[in-house]
Amino acid sequence: MRLVIADTSPVNYLILIGQIELLPQLFEKVVLPTAVQDELGDQDAPPEVRKWIANPPVWLEIYEIAGLEKDFIEGLDNGDAAVIALASRLEADLLLMDERAGVLAARMKGLKVTGTLSILDLAADRGLLDFAQAIQQLEKTSFRRPVEVLEGLLQKHKEQRS
Repeated sequence: MRLVIADTSPVNYLILIGQIELLPQLFEKVVLPTAVQDELGDQDAPPEVRKWIANPPVWLEIYEIAGLEKDFIEGLDNGDAAVIALASRLEADLLLMDERAGVLAARMKGLKVTGTLSILDLAADRGLLDFAQAIQQLEKTSFRRPVEVLEGLLQKHKEQRS
């Protein structure tokens, strides 16, 4: 994948589990809108997330998005709306997003979307991390996913290691 646009949730969780450097290893260009930058730097964000976004890495590009297309993003927060608008405008290869409403809205716009678990799955497939260990770290956060999905991925990676 060449160009990915990241929403707040995947970036937040990758920072919290110490795996944010996976993004430049997996993707050529990682972009987020200023609305996501603002959410990551919000006083309610975890301190390590605020610290990270206060001094973003050189591989991260941040774009200002003006005039969001509110017609197709009604009910989404500013970050989700900005991510979808930016992904559409830049014709991104992939959108990184976890929130169900945002994912549905993005897919309705014809965007390809994946989330935190899929990023970890891809990284494990490429030998960049131990999937089970990453999930153990993720479970220490507020991250929530359907048990069946998580168990299926854990079983896949257990079988691959055998």
